Amino acid sequence: MTLSKNAKNAIMLGGLCAVSYLAVYFAKNILGAVTPQLIEDGVFTAEYIGKISSLYFIFYAVGQLINGILGDKIKARYMLSGGLFFAGVTVVLFSKLPAYPGIATYVYAMMGFFLAMIYGPMTKVVAENTEPIHATRCSLGYTFSSFFGSPLAGVCAAVFAWGQVFLISGTALFVMAIACFSCFLLFEKNGIVKYNLYDKPKEESSGIKSLIEHKIIRFTIISMLTGVVRTSVIFWLPTYISQYLGFSAEASALIYTVSTLAISVQTFITIFIYEKLGRNMYKTILLMFLTSTLFFALVYLFKFPIANVIFITLAIMCSNGAATMLWSRYCPSLRDTGMTSSATGFLDFVSYMAAAVSSSLFANAVDSIGWQNLVLVWTGLMVIGVIISLPYDRILGREVKW
Repeated sequence: MTLSKNAKNAIMLGGLCAVSYLAVYFAKNILGAVTPQLIEDGVFTAEYIGKISSLYFIFYAVGQLINGILGDKIKARYMLSGGLFFAGVTVVLFSKLPAYPGIATYVYAMMGFFLAMIYGPMTKVVAENTEPIHATRCSLGYTFSSFFGSPLAGVCAAVFAWGQVFLISGTALFVMAIACFSCFLLFEKNGIVKYNLYDKPKEESSGIKSLIEHKIIRFTIISMLTGVVRTSVIFWLPTYISQYLGFSAEASALIYTVSTLAISVQTFITIFIYEKLGRNMYKTILLMFLTSTLFFALVYLFKFPIANVIFITLAIMCSNGAATMLWSRYCPSLRDTGMTSSATGFLDFVSYMAAAVSSSLFANAVDSIGWQNLVLVWTGLMVIGVIISLPYDRILGREVKW
């Protein structure tokens, strides 16, 4: 079958975005992957890692809000390449500053701000320069990259010392910064990428009204809930495996790699389910939250290590399935509002603010209530996801496609 010109352009643009986002999520997951090493070697304490991870999430969240707005005004070439380059600088610096924890804290936090320069502008440029079906497929590609970054970080943590892992990540970010700038320059010259194809409504209120009509409030809550699982729970997963299930640091890194590799595959499983449900985003999200609730409940009930790892992996997979619908289906659908980058940045902002708060709370909760009761908290969050995903429009008798 011969691909159309639009499809070929979408593959090139989507492929570049997917590889770039893999470098982003590789960097984002390094600290969580090497946490057992850092604690075992006495480099940092769990409390300190919880502190810097929370501050990082806050900087990343605020960065998403600011850079999301800037992404509607500044070319993706500058936003993506600049973010990747400066994130690479901070990754390398952080690896050299364990003796200066005060400075290291803010260096790591600034990495979050720079990495937040990527997603909003990237979603906007894909949504505005590809057909809707291609935009969803492109978004699927870098959503997969976001989940695959975890096992990639796990592999490196299992093979290399923690300092080397940070250097590898920094190098990858530098390389992708150069590749992004060069490729986007080429895309712009060949007309593959154009800007301002969809203008933001002239009146600010009309833009906000349009987002409300697109159910932005419901998806804000979904973003918060899935953000806690896909970011904070994933971050503490190696430590959970090590401390609660009793595995060594090396074994925890290996199990984390296998687990997150399986989690990354859920992107394609979710899209398959979405297609089988008649491309109904709302039904898919509800199903994902329901199954995630079930598996987290099984994690709470069964402490046998192998079964526990399987159940928590499946629970995270299902929660991330709801996130896949949010980022791959919902966000690209906002292009006609003219606020794709701003809205996406806002949703990522609330996602990571929720992760920032929860990461700090989880670190303290382990000592106060224990891992098992913390799993019960995660179960409760998924129950809230089920409630918010119910078809209220249908229940109220309104004619909507559900």
